[in-house]
Amino acid sequence: MAILSAENIHKAYSLRSANDVVVLRGVSLAIEKGEYVALVGPSGAGKSTLLHILGGLDSPDEGEVYYQLDGETPCALSSLDERGRIRLRSYGIGFVFQFHHLLPEFSAEENVMLPLLLRGERRSSAQQAAHAMLEAVGLSHRCLHKPTELSGGEQQRVALARALVIRPQLLIADEPTGNLDSENTERLLSLLAELRKEYGLTIVMATHSFEIAGAADRVVVMRDGQIIEARFR
Repeated sequence: MAILSAENIHKAYSLRSANDVVVLRGVSLAIEKGEYVALVGPSGAGKSTLLHILGGLDSPDEGEVYYQLDGETPCALSSLDERGRIRLRSYGIGFVFQFHHLLPEFSAEENVMLPLLLRGERRSSAQQAAHAMLEAVGLSHRCLHKPTELSGGEQQRVALARALVIRPQLLIADEPTGNLDSENTERLLSLLAELRKEYGLTIVMATHSFEIAGAADRVVVMRDGQIIEARFR
Protein backbone atom coordinates (compact mmCIF):
# COMPACT_ATOMS: atom_id res chain seq x y z
CA MET A 1 0.00 0.00 0.00
CA ALA A 2 1.35 3.43 -0.93
CA ILE A 3 1.60 5.65 2.14
CA LEU A 4 2.00 8.61 -0.21
CA SER A 5 2.09 9.23 -3.91
CA ALA A 6 2.86 12.20 -6.13
CA GLU A 7 1.28 12.50 -9.54
CA ASN A 8 2.60 14.73 -12.32
CA ILE A 9 4.19 17.32 -10.04
CA HIS A 10 5.30 20.58 -11.69
CA LYS A 11 6.93 23.48 -9.88
CA ALA A 12 8.53 26.74 -11.01
CA TYR A 13 9.68 29.86 -9.18
CA SER A 14 9.44 33.39 -10.49
CA LEU A 15 12.46 35.67 -10.35
CA ARG A 16 12.22 39.43 -10.84
CA SER A 17 15.29 39.68 -13.01
CA ALA A 18 14.93 36.52 -15.06
CA ASN A 19 12.53 34.03 -16.56
CA ASP A 20 10.78 31.52 -14.34
CA VAL A 21 13.04 28.79 -12.98
CA VAL A 22 11.44 25.41 -13.61
CA VAL A 23 12.35 23.06 -10.77
CA LEU A 24 10.09 20.03 -11.27
CA ARG A 25 8.81 18.76 -14.59
CA GLY A 26 6.01 16.22 -14.24
CA VAL A 27 7.39 14.07 -11.41
CA SER A 28 5.36 11.02 -10.35
CA LEU A 29 6.42 8.82 -7.44
CA ALA A 30 4.74 6.34 -5.09
CA ILE A 31 6.21 5.41 -1.69
CA GLU A 32 5.13 2.13 -0.15
CA LYS A 33 4.53 1.76 3.57
CA GLY A 34 7.76 0.77 5.31
CA GLU A 35 9.90 1.56 2.27
CA TYR A 36 13.21 3.44 2.38
CA VAL A 37 13.61 5.57 -0.74
CA ALA A 38 16.64 7.72 -1.54
CA LEU A 39 16.40 10.60 -4.01
CA VAL A 40 19.81 11.13 -5.58
CA GLY A 41 21.02 13.85 -7.91
CA PRO A 42 23.18 16.97 -8.18
CA SER A 43 22.28 20.35 -6.74
CA GLY A 44 19.39 21.82 -8.70
CA ALA A 45 17.92 18.44 -9.61
CA GLY A 46 14.74 19.23 -7.66
CA LYS A 47 15.21 16.84 -4.72
CA SER A 48 14.57 19.33 -1.92
CA THR A 49 11.64 20.94 -3.69
CA LEU A 50 10.05 17.54 -4.19
CA LEU A 51 10.53 16.67 -0.51
CA HIS A 52 8.98 19.96 0.57
CA ILE A 53 5.96 19.29 -1.63
CA LEU A 54 5.64 15.69 -0.40
CA GLY A 55 5.70 16.98 3.18
CA GLY A 56 3.15 19.71 2.62
CA LEU A 57 5.66 22.50 3.20
CA ASP A 58 5.14 23.77 -0.35
CA SER A 59 2.48 23.36 -3.02
CA PRO A 60 2.93 22.26 -6.63
CA ASP A 61 1.89 24.42 -9.57
CA GLU A 62 0.35 21.33 -11.14
CA GLY A 63 -0.22 17.78 -9.97
CA GLU A 64 -1.30 16.27 -6.68
CA VAL A 65 0.08 14.51 -3.61
CA TYR A 66 -1.99 11.83 -1.88
CA TYR A 67 -1.57 10.40 1.63
CA GLN A 68 -2.94 7.26 3.22
CA LEU A 69 -1.76 6.99 6.81
CA ASP A 70 -2.79 4.12 9.07
CA GLY A 71 -6.44 4.23 10.03
CA GLU A 72 -7.18 7.31 7.96
CA THR A 73 -9.07 7.84 4.75
CA PRO A 74 -6.84 8.61 1.75
CA CYS A 75 -6.65 12.33 1.14
CA ALA A 76 -5.23 14.78 -1.38
CA LEU A 77 -2.94 17.41 0.14
CA SER A 78 -4.69 20.12 -1.86
CA SER A 79 -7.93 19.28 -0.04
CA LEU A 80 -6.41 20.23 3.33
CA ASP A 81 -6.48 23.76 4.68
CA GLU A 82 -3.48 25.08 6.61
CA ARG A 83 -4.82 23.66 9.87
CA GLY A 84 -5.16 20.25 8.24
CA ARG A 85 -1.62 20.38 6.89
CA ILE A 86 -0.27 21.35 10.30
CA ARG A 87 -2.10 18.41 11.86
CA LEU A 88 -0.68 16.05 9.22
CA ARG A 89 2.85 17.27 9.91
CA SER A 90 2.32 17.21 13.69
CA TYR A 91 1.14 13.62 13.84
CA GLY A 92 2.20 11.83 10.66
CA ILE A 93 5.46 13.28 9.31
CA GLY A 94 8.87 13.86 10.86
CA PHE A 95 11.39 16.17 9.17
CA VAL A 96 15.18 16.24 9.33
CA PHE A 97 17.17 18.76 7.31
CA GLN A 98 20.82 19.35 6.44
CA PHE A 99 20.94 22.14 9.02
CA HIS A 100 19.60 20.92 12.34
CA HIS A 101 17.55 24.09 13.11
CA LEU A 102 17.75 23.56 16.87
CA LEU A 103 16.72 26.49 19.05
CA PRO A 104 19.96 27.70 20.66
CA GLU A 105 18.38 28.93 23.90
CA PHE A 106 16.79 25.53 24.61
CA SER A 107 18.43 22.36 25.89
CA ALA A 108 18.49 19.19 23.81
CA GLU A 109 15.57 17.85 25.83
CA GLU A 110 13.56 21.04 25.39
CA ASN A 111 14.19 21.04 21.63
CA VAL A 112 12.89 17.48 21.38
CA MET A 113 9.89 18.27 23.59
CA LEU A 114 8.79 21.19 21.42
CA PRO A 115 6.73 19.32 18.75
CA LEU A 116 4.73 17.62 21.49
CA LEU A 117 4.14 20.85 23.39
CA LEU A 118 3.02 22.60 20.21
CA ARG A 119 0.33 20.01 19.66
CA GLY A 120 -0.94 20.44 23.20
CA GLU A 121 0.57 17.60 25.19
CA ARG A 122 1.33 18.03 28.88
CA ARG A 123 4.85 19.09 29.73
CA SER A 124 5.45 16.05 31.96
CA SER A 125 4.53 13.55 29.24
CA ALA A 126 6.45 15.54 26.59
CA GLN A 127 9.53 15.55 28.81
CA GLN A 128 9.27 11.81 29.38
CA ALA A 129 8.90 11.11 25.66
CA ALA A 130 11.80 13.44 24.80
CA HIS A 131 14.11 11.77 27.29
CA ALA A 132 13.20 8.32 25.92
CA MET A 133 13.88 9.42 22.35
CA LEU A 134 17.20 11.02 23.27
CA GLU A 135 18.11 7.73 24.93
CA ALA A 136 17.17 5.93 21.68
CA VAL A 137 19.66 8.09 19.74
CA GLY A 138 22.35 7.66 22.40
CA LEU A 139 22.16 11.13 23.94
CA SER A 140 20.33 10.72 27.25
CA HIS A 141 23.48 11.95 29.00
CA ARG A 142 23.31 15.22 26.99
CA CYS A 143 19.67 16.09 27.74
CA LEU A 144 20.44 19.35 29.52
CA HIS A 145 23.13 20.57 27.11
CA LYS A 146 22.35 23.37 24.69
CA PRO A 147 23.15 23.04 20.97
CA THR A 148 26.36 25.07 21.26
CA GLU A 149 27.62 22.51 23.79
CA LEU A 150 27.08 19.62 21.37
CA SER A 151 29.14 18.39 18.43
CA GLY A 152 27.75 18.55 14.89
CA GLY A 153 26.92 14.85 14.96
CA GLU A 154 25.19 15.18 18.32
CA GLN A 155 23.17 18.16 17.10
CA GLN A 156 21.93 16.15 14.13
CA ARG A 157 20.98 13.25 16.38
CA VAL A 158 18.99 15.66 18.54
CA ALA A 159 17.25 16.86 15.36
CA LEU A 160 16.47 13.24 14.50
CA ALA A 161 15.07 12.66 17.98
CA ARG A 162 12.90 15.75 17.59
CA ALA A 163 11.56 14.44 14.27
CA LEU A 164 10.77 11.02 15.71
CA VAL A 165 9.36 12.02 19.10
CA ILE A 166 5.92 12.47 17.52
CA ARG A 167 6.15 8.81 16.37
CA PRO A 168 5.55 9.67 12.70
CA GLN A 169 4.75 7.08 10.08
CA LEU A 170 6.90 8.92 7.52
CA LEU A 171 10.34 10.49 7.94
CA ILE A 172 11.41 13.05 5.34
CA ALA A 173 15.16 13.69 5.45
CA ASP A 174 16.76 16.36 3.27
CA GLU A 175 20.55 15.85 3.07
CA PRO A 176 20.69 14.85 6.77
CA THR A 177 24.39 13.95 6.52
CA GLY A 178 25.37 16.97 4.42
CA ASN A 179 27.28 18.70 7.23
CA LEU A 180 28.70 15.58 8.89
CA ASP A 181 32.09 13.95 8.60
CA SER A 182 32.37 10.32 7.47
CA GLU A 183 32.31 8.90 11.01
CA ASN A 184 29.18 10.78 12.03
CA THR A 185 27.56 10.07 8.67
CA GLU A 186 28.01 6.34 9.21
CA ARG A 187 26.70 6.64 12.76
CA LEU A 188 23.59 8.54 11.69
CA LEU A 189 22.82 6.11 8.85
CA SER A 190 23.19 3.14 11.20
CA LEU A 191 20.90 4.84 13.67
CA LEU A 192 18.32 5.49 10.95
CA ALA A 193 18.38 1.80 10.01
CA GLU A 194 17.87 0.76 13.64
CA LEU A 195 15.04 3.21 14.27
CA ARG A 196 13.37 2.33 10.98
CA LYS A 197 13.22 -1.30 12.06
CA GLU A 198 12.10 -0.47 15.61
CA TYR A 199 9.36 2.00 14.68
CA GLY A 200 8.31 0.69 11.26
CA LEU A 201 9.25 3.97 9.60
CA THR A 202 8.81 4.88 5.97
CA ILE A 203 11.79 7.02 4.93
CA VAL A 204 12.29 9.36 1.98
CA MET A 205 15.77 10.88 1.95
CA ALA A 206 17.53 13.24 -0.45
CA THR A 207 21.28 12.99 -0.90
CA HIS A 208 24.01 13.83 -3.40
CA SER A 209 25.81 10.58 -2.67
CA PHE A 210 25.12 7.20 -4.25
CA GLU A 211 27.18 5.67 -1.46
CA ILE A 212 24.87 7.09 1.21
CA ALA A 213 21.84 6.09 -0.86
CA GLY A 214 23.11 2.51 -0.95
CA ALA A 215 21.27 1.64 2.28
CA ALA A 216 17.88 2.42 0.72
CA ASP A 217 15.47 -0.13 -0.73
CA ARG A 218 15.10 2.02 -3.82
CA VAL A 219 17.29 4.72 -5.33
CA VAL A 220 15.47 7.31 -7.43
CA VAL A 221 17.82 9.34 -9.62
CA MET A 222 16.78 12.91 -10.45
CA ARG A 223 18.19 15.37 -12.94
CA ASP A 224 16.86 18.68 -14.23
CA GLY A 225 13.58 18.32 -12.35
CA GLN A 226 12.76 14.83 -13.58
CA ILE A 227 13.15 11.25 -12.47
CA ILE A 228 15.47 9.58 -14.92
CA GLU A 229 16.02 6.22 -13.26
CA ALA A 230 14.87 4.03 -10.36
CA ARG A 231 17.01 1.23 -8.95
CA PHE A 232 15.90 -1.41 -6.46
CA ARG A 233 18.43 -2.95 -4.13
